[in-house]
Parts: sequence; structure tokens; C-alpha cells
Amino acid sequence: MNSGTDTPVTVVGLGLMGRALTRAFLRAGHPTTVWNRTASKADRLVAEGARPAPTAGDALGASPLTIICLTDYQAVHELLGTSDGELDGRTLVNLTSGTSAQARETARWAERRGARYLDGAIMAVPPAIGTADAVILHSGPQRDFEAHKSTLDALGTVTYLGADHGLASLYDVAGLAMMWSVLNAWLQGTALLRTAGVDAATYAPFARQIAAVVAEWLPGYAEQIDSGSFPAEVSALETDVRAMAHLIEESEAAGVNAELPKLIKAMADRSIVAGHGGEQYPVLIEEFGRARDD
Repeated sequence: MNSGTDTPVTVVGLGLMGRALTRAFLRAGHPTTVWNRTASKADRLVAEGARPAPTAGDALGASPLTIICLTDYQAVHELLGTSDGELDGRTLVNLTSGTSAQARETARWAERRGARYLDGAIMAVPPAIGTADAVILHSGPQRDFEAHKSTLDALGTVTYLGADHGLASLYDVAGLAMMWSVLNAWLQGTALLRTAGVDAATYAPFARQIAAVVAEWLPGYAEQIDSGSFPAEVSALETDVRAMAHLIEESEAAGVNAELPKLIKAMADRSIVAGHGGEQYPVLIEEFGRARDD
């Protein structure tokens, strides 16, 4: 198991995020080798103490642990496909954004070439890297994660999700779904209040309070979903759908786009038709859990 801050590491891909990752390793004292297709992107990092590699193969061979942060999985395959000889026995941590299917396929691809492979997702912006606010998700064999955790800790709050290589990507998109849903709900409310002369800054504290209250419901709602039982302890879906109708009516009367609340009400209406009107809101997981053909 690696320990201390003298463990060498390689970073491949020096965009904004790759440069932030490199600097975090350097600040933690790790000898850090870097490589980028456009070599000039490494110049400032080299001035800060990073070691440049002339080729991708040299970069992979320089350290037992390589962090990959490229534009997409195709770029990962193109890069590593020319470096098969340098993969044997190395651990690759791929922080490139993609789908869970791509993560699983890339894991099989890397393992066939003798590499140990962890897939990951960065839930942070570049300036946060190296602080506790930077959450870095990892999935793959736990032994490989534990072997390098002390090195990866330089990047922020590193989290292990499980052996399925696709979990990091799934958590990533699930987090995006949450983020966009919260922002879209806030924008809907802001658009409504602006028709009465209330600006976004005035509404934001109230919206934040509502979001915090709803967040408190999640553990209890999760228990209902996991148990498959949805007793109406607070409100029944058939009551909620009447409030959805009020939101749609108010939006249309104010000249505000009502597509989002109409979409959610349509899902709730289907659930009620299926016999779930007397159950609590999380019963809609059945609607979210199935694809629609139309």
C-alpha cells in the first residue's frame, strides 16, 4: 500500500481540470509526471515542478498510478491504444466524463492489457481541486482504490462507491439530474415572481429555504422507495396533483412557460390512473423507472 507524499503519479490530459489535478499533487509533495497532446500546455506546470514526458508511453511508464482526464472515452482509447506495452501492472484512474457503459467497456479493455483500472467522476470545479469541497468519486476493485487512496487524497474528498466500474458515471449523471431539477424549479418560480415585480435576488433566499426543507425529506422518502411501500404520511399524490394544476394555471395566466409543470403532472396523472392516487409522492419512482415509447 502506498503511503507518504513521495509516491510518484502521472497526469495525462492538461486542460483546466488536468492542470488543477497536477497542481494538487505537486502541493501534496508527489513527484508528478505530465503529458498532453499539445505539449506547450505543460510548460507552466513544469516551471512549478512537474516532470514532462516526451510521449504518452513515457508518461505511463513513469509512475505506478496514472490519472487520465481527457475530453471523452474515444480519446482515452486512442491514447492508450498506442501504449499497450506500458500498461502492464499499472493502475489507471480515468476521470474522463462518459457513460456507465463506456466505463465498464474501458475497464474490460484496460484489464485485457494488464492494467488495473478505476473509473471516476469529478464533482467539483477546477479551483476546488485539492480542498475538501472537491468530491472525487471512484468505482472498481476496492483493493486498487485502497492501494492508492493516500495518493488520491491530495485531490479532495475521495469516495469509493463499489466494484461496478459504472457506478461513478451513474452517480455523476444522477447528481446532474438533481442539480438541473433544482435550478429549473428555481427558474420556474423566479419567472412567475418576476411578473409581479419580484426580482431573483429577493426570491432566492426563500427558494433556498424550500430546497433545504425538501432535502430533509429525502431519507424518509428513500425508505419508502426501498421498501416499495408509499403510505400517505404527509400528502397523497391525488392532493399534490391538484397543486400542480394550480401551478400550471398560474403560469399560463402570467404568460410563463408551463412545459415543466405539465410534464410532471402528466407523470402524476399516469400514476393516479394506475391506482396510486392515495399514496405518497415517491410512488412516482415507478414512472421515472420506466422508459416511454412516445
